[in-house]
Amino acid sequence: MRVDRGVRLSPDLLDITLAAGSFGLFTLPVLLRGSGHSPTAAVLVLGVAAAVPLAARRAAPVPVLITVALVLGVAALADVGFTVFHSNAGPALAIAVMTVADRLPRAVSLRASVAAAGLITVAELIGMELHPATGRNAVQLVLAMVAWLVGYAFGARRQAERRLAAETAERAKEAERRVRAEERVRVSADVHDIVSHTLSMIAVRSGVARVVLEQRPEEALAALSAIETASRSALDELRAVLHSLRDAPGDSPGAAAAPAVERPALADVRSLVDRLRDDGYPITLALPETATASPAVEESAYRVVQEALTNVVRHAGRVATSVEVGSSPEGLGIAVRNAAPAAGPSGAGRGSGHGLAGMRDRVALYEGTVAAGPEPDGGYAVRVHFPARPMKRTARADRTAAKRHG
Repeated sequence: MRVDRGVRLSPDLLDITLAAGSFGLFTLPVLLRGSGHSPTAAVLVLGVAAAVPLAARRAAPVPVLITVALVLGVAALADVGFTVFHSNAGPALAIAVMTVADRLPRAVSLRASVAAAGLITVAELIGMELHPATGRNAVQLVLAMVAWLVGYAFGARRQAERRLAAETAERAKEAERRVRAEERVRVSADVHDIVSHTLSMIAVRSGVARVVLEQRPEEALAALSAIETASRSALDELRAVLHSLRDAPGDSPGAAAAPAVERPALADVRSLVDRLRDDGYPITLALPETATASPAVEESAYRVVQEALTNVVRHAGRVATSVEVGSSPEGLGIAVRNAAPAAGPSGAGRGSGHGLAGMRDRVALYEGTVAAGPEPDGGYAVRVHFPARPMKRTARADRTAAKRHG
């Protein structure tokens, strides 16, 4: 017995109750009022022999069916009526056949049921010849046919439910694997963007410091201070990103709290461009105040601009560059264009390509598109579009990024 939204019988206790009910409702009345032609001892023995096996019907469905069939066959041949109906009609055979059809494969249950029903039918036919006055009929065969159909329907439904549960569990696992894969892509892209951009800025500012160290030490000091600030900021961002690979605080004892790092957004593109302008890069920015998106998309948009400008610093140098960000009902668009580098058009195309690959992976998380390539004037352009339609991935990324950034 267990309590779960009311009292429910366990399967074993339910089967015992079923066996007792079968005997009490169909055999006990015969014993109480007596039988006109069947010995009381035979009624008791055969009634008990037909009902008691039902208590083990789940554990041994075929042996229970065979036992019930043999009892009914013996009763037909011996002309013993142990139930209140002709041909000992009652629930015993129907329950046994239904259990076999419900719990066993179709071919096995069909063979066992046909064999049992055939045995009883042959015994009934012989009993009709031996004891014509009893008034026997083929009710057991009809009960067996109906019971098999009902049991097979129940079994098919349970198998379908099990398959559905297994498919649901597999889909949940696949969704979890996809979430983890997307998070790995996002984290690797973040690490690449942070490290690449910071090292490029450090390289530029350290070169400035080296050149002006003797003639203008105050500028060299400012460059070194900028290097220190950029390095500390990058370390903080890296700690926050790498912390997202571990369990969240509270999920595991002793987990360290993630550093509180503000999440990059579209508005931070202005400060990103301003820092590069301070280093001598002629960059124009078009960023309307109305350009907005979900927090996860804004963070990815910032990283896209960061990576594009890092490529300008590494491969083009101090050339005229434009950054355009705009939103529309169709989504968020970004375009970063730079003029041809001083060394010629080939300079724009040098590099490993890892940055663009990471950018494509990042944008693909939101079903966006990336177009990057040389321009007719020898420059280079990166165009990115994030669609505006609501997506489950975007909501999930928002939750993940919010958790990562405290």
